[in-house]
Amino acid sequence: MIETLFMPGAAVMRTGTHYQFGSCMTTDGMLANATYFGNPVWAKEYLDSCHRDDHFRARWLTAGGDWSGKVVVDLGCGPGNVFATLGGRPSHLIGVDVADGSLEMAARLGYTTVLADAAHTPFRASIADIVVINASLHHCDDMGAVLREAARLVKPGGMLITDHDPQMTAWDYKGLAKLLWNARLWIYRLIGHSFHKSTSQQSCGLKTEVHHQPGDGVTRKLFEETLAPLGFDVAVYAHNHQVGAEVFDGEVGPAGWKYKIGNILSGRNPYARDSALSLMCIARKGLPQVRKSQVHKPVSQAAPLEFSPA
Repeated sequence: MIETLFMPGAAVMRTGTHYQFGSCMTTDGMLANATYFGNPVWAKEYLDSCHRDDHFRARWLTAGGDWSGKVVVDLGCGPGNVFATLGGRPSHLIGVDVADGSLEMAARLGYTTVLADAAHTPFRASIADIVVINASLHHCDDMGAVLREAARLVKPGGMLITDHDPQMTAWDYKGLAKLLWNARLWIYRLIGHSFHKSTSQQSCGLKTEVHHQPGDGVTRKLFEETLAPLGFDVAVYAHNHQVGAEVFDGEVGPAGWKYKIGNILSGRNPYARDSALSLMCIARKGLPQVRKSQVHKPVSQAAPLEFSPA
């Protein structure tokens, strides 16, 4: 039962299909995410269209393996895209989000859902074999706080996997590229090309993108300096979105023409790793150190820990 995973005394209430912990509408970003991803039509479009391709599936299965039999916490789960794509039979599959409409969809997919701030969850420490954050960090006000909370939930030997957050260097458009970026919304409306079907949907969607704008986004440094001091071995992979497990061999995959132009106009090599659209972070939490008296040979003679995708 999920109740055994809550912190003692945590003020968690059962509300409809999900549990609720604390107030989730404390910032404009949270309110925008709750509104957009709480809309059943918009959330369904997102579930059906985003992070559902074979490239995504291959990349994630290589990184984290089969979830069957594991405790998985999905922070910023939305309507459940990651599990809908990967499948498996986790022993516990927990989704945390601020949008109740999305949580209802995730619950129908098999998640046990919790309405909570991803930076402040009601769970005990070290409960999860895998904590995942997909396309969610940049929707959060304090990305470092969410990473630290995710790290707190990972068991020793467990994994934290993040993906599909915009790499700051790739989106740091300058000069003409920035002007075109700012004008893109009018261009999309003119030519009728956009994921969003209406001006209201587009406007609300943009408000959710707290850190997805020129000069902002995630960096390798953010992951390494946040997670390494907490005992994680950290590996970060830059990639464009049409690439699968090849990312772990150093490939970044092809970029769309508009992103190539944006990087060229900003004075950057469009094929460089710093020009790749997203960063994927795979961080494994180290096991507690064993005292020398508990082993048959000195620690210095033991095989070194090696990090690799599952």
